Amino acid sequence: MSSPATSSDREKVVSKLPGWLRQNLKIRAAQRDIEIQTAVEQGITDWCNLAASPAQVDTAGASSFSTFLPEGQWEEFARIASDRRVSLVQGLAQSVQLWLDTNPSPEVERPDVTRRIVVCNQKGGVGKTAITAGLGEALAEDPNRLHAVRVAKALAKALRASEAPEDAEQDSDPLDVENLPGPGQRVLLVDFDPQCHLTNQLGASPLPMNGDSLTSHMAGDAKGDLRDLIVPIDDEAFGGRLHLLPACNDAFLLDVRLSAVRAREAALERALSPLEPDYDVIVVDCPPSLGLSMDAAAYYGRRRDGEAPGQSGALIVVQAEDSSADAYDLLTTQIDDLRTDLQVDIDYLGIVVNLYDSRRGYIATSSLQGWVDIKDPRVVGLIGDLKEQKEAVRVKKPLLSYAPKSQQAIGMRALAREVS
Repeated sequence: MSSPATSSDREKVVSKLPGWLRQNLKIRAAQRDIEIQTAVEQGITDWCNLAASPAQVDTAGASSFSTFLPEGQWEEFARIASDRRVSLVQGLAQSVQLWLDTNPSPEVERPDVTRRIVVCNQKGGVGKTAITAGLGEALAEDPNRLHAVRVAKALAKALRASEAPEDAEQDSDPLDVENLPGPGQRVLLVDFDPQCHLTNQLGASPLPMNGDSLTSHMAGDAKGDLRDLIVPIDDEAFGGRLHLLPACNDAFLLDVRLSAVRAREAALERALSPLEPDYDVIVVDCPPSLGLSMDAAAYYGRRRDGEAPGQSGALIVVQAEDSSADAYDLLTTQIDDLRTDLQVDIDYLGIVVNLYDSRRGYIATSSLQGWVDIKDPRVVGLIGDLKEQKEAVRVKKPLLSYAPKSQQAIGMRALAREVS
């Protein structure tokens, strides 16, 4: 049956579809970036143009389904279904399945050059590790499932809330969230911090001292293949696409060892470049340092020949407080000096304001405004200070599988899309 719609050229149609077929339709329409009503319209048009009905579709358990179709299409569809002695529910199911068959899932786009994202700030405690993990997890999520993503102007909302903190809410308005397919990228997380926080948070073990490690490879003292040190993040949410290169405490000595290495700025690149063909994105969790190791990380994120601007580079994590601003100035000075000295392009991918809570008052809200006012680099992420991240760290599980619908997870997915 149908009922008048608000649109002048469409009418609301109410029928039934089995849940599995409705879900497949929802996912595929999102993958194809079209409206569900457009997909159903195309499917019905193609079904009506067939010489005969296709194979039967299992409609057991079908429940109410509504959409908007061009005026007259449903009546024409009903007439043809009657001629073919097919019920409207079966005909609609066949139409939707026909659209799915003729519009397969698109292939995941792979970059021509492996992207390198260097997550950095010389100030400790700002949450670089949490951002590294969350960003990598979001990039690796299943492209054949829908995930909640914040798509509204979250920063504008936060700034409005800063004007009336007593009305601020930590939970986002549901209208700010859209269900989108995961990027499906093959991601390597590199724990480049001797404190091994990323390694420990994801439930892996730090590499033993006096064995092989990223430090050994950078210092020209490799004891084996770096691939042998990589561990998968064994979680069905990422489908084998998310891997970790664990850290070793020997990285505390990295700057000393690099001082004796020729072309030390390229040491991280020499170590990781053999791994790049296996991954779409490599995300490096940098130590809180302005030493030679940071030089090597920044150089690794430089723009390569043939690489578009903004694909690789430095992602700076800060908090909405004064000491982060001082650390930011030191870091950007170091990167800008490296740009000049080595004549390379090192792009800023943006600023992530982490652990934000407007209820902390003027310091938080005015600091956030200060970050937004920089504009270049712009703020590309705003992650709240909520309990789910701390809980995920405690149980040593990825945030996006531990609490996939949390506001922090939703924000991580928004960040992944901002830097993609």
